Amino acid sequence: MEKGRAKLNHYLPCTPLCSLSSRALPPSLRLELDRGNIMAAAVEEEVIIVGAGQSGIAVAACLSLRGVRSRVLERDDCVGSLWRKRAYDRLHLHLAKQYCALPHLPHQDEAPTYLSRDDYARYLDGYAARFTVRTRLRREVRSARFDTGGSGRWKVEAVDLATGRAEAYAARFLVVAAGENDEKLVPEVPGLEAFPGPVVHAAEYRSAEGMRGKAVLVVGCGNSGMEIAYDLAVGGAITSIAVRSELHLMNREIWNVAMTLYGYHVPLWVIDKLILLMCAVVFGDTARHGLRRPAVGPFTMRHTTLAYPVMDVGAYAKIRSGEVRVLPAAVKSARGNVVEFADGSRYPFDAIVLATGYRSTVRRWLQSDDGLIGDDGMAARSYPEHWKGKNGLYCAGMVRRGIYGSYEDAELIAGDISELLRPNKKQDKGDGAAHTNGSC
Repeated sequence: MEKGRAKLNHYLPCTPLCSLSSRALPPSLRLELDRGNIMAAAVEEEVIIVGAGQSGIAVAACLSLRGVRSRVLERDDCVGSLWRKRAYDRLHLHLAKQYCALPHLPHQDEAPTYLSRDDYARYLDGYAARFTVRTRLRREVRSARFDTGGSGRWKVEAVDLATGRAEAYAARFLVVAAGENDEKLVPEVPGLEAFPGPVVHAAEYRSAEGMRGKAVLVVGCGNSGMEIAYDLAVGGAITSIAVRSELHLMNREIWNVAMTLYGYHVPLWVIDKLILLMCAVVFGDTARHGLRRPAVGPFTMRHTTLAYPVMDVGAYAKIRSGEVRVLPAAVKSARGNVVEFADGSRYPFDAIVLATGYRSTVRRWLQSDDGLIGDDGMAARSYPEHWKGKNGLYCAGMVRRGIYGSYEDAELIAGDISELLRPNKKQDKGDGAAHTNGSC
């Protein structure tokens, strides 16, 4: 501790140790300070799961049903925080409820076909309670490494964000379930920091309240961007959306037809042909309105690039009517309230919504990876070889396969761990793969 204190005084000689926010320090020094605050021995667990989103609690539930105890560490103060704290008010799931249930708890018959944000958040709360998921909330994992010195266990260091107290855990198995939407991606746009109006990320957007009559730019044409643009237009905002990429536009009904066909093992190219024909009937030529389709079919693209199609919930009608203006170029810079685009066009705006996505932060704390997690913090290997590494390391929901992917990962991981815990069963040191009938 004295060594850490000396380094700290060198880093900020005029700042009392007790008043420092550890977030202001370099990661290596922050971790050393946290270690100095550890007062108790490491908490022993069979399995540590990082992340209490849908994937993490599904793994915990499947383990519990197999008689295996686990502990879930969650940085936020609730399970499923993505749905409670980073989703706009009008959000509904894009897949029918039968594709959005977690293991061993289907949605009730009387539930709507497409669940709302709040419906799904309540479902996750009930799921965690039903299977007595053991969570420790407001725990930020700072380090996880495999002890090669003889214990054969994962050493996990975390901080209780409520008290600032550091904690240590040791477990035979570690499951990474921190998700792909861990941290906002904010583009570097020259002059954006001086924009006079509000600039918010989609994670902070809730509704169009207060935007009536104001010119609002939505940057990003994925599902969040399109739905937020629709919400703004309905709320009376003068709405524009920057669209620089090709995209497949479809509705939920068409995509569910595709999902059904895929379940019957219909070839991808056949599915693509059929749903593109349906899209042509429903939407016509979307390129006329600035929405160019890729050459690769939507279902094939989903499997090869993991790119999602954009589900239309009303935005396309607003685009065709002119209530949402498509600006087919990337944002280049901002000067005052005027935004310049890559094609040279310039428009004034009162507010900007950045629907520019998220990134994983797993690589910042996972120190003993064996190639299971890639540089982007997501699974390095594609489905279905993505979920199992070496030395008891697993990942769940880290391959961009949505809620159904969380379902499959949970069952695979729990089954593998329970098998390894059988008497006289040695832990597999090699890579694992499962070949199952997956879905998007």
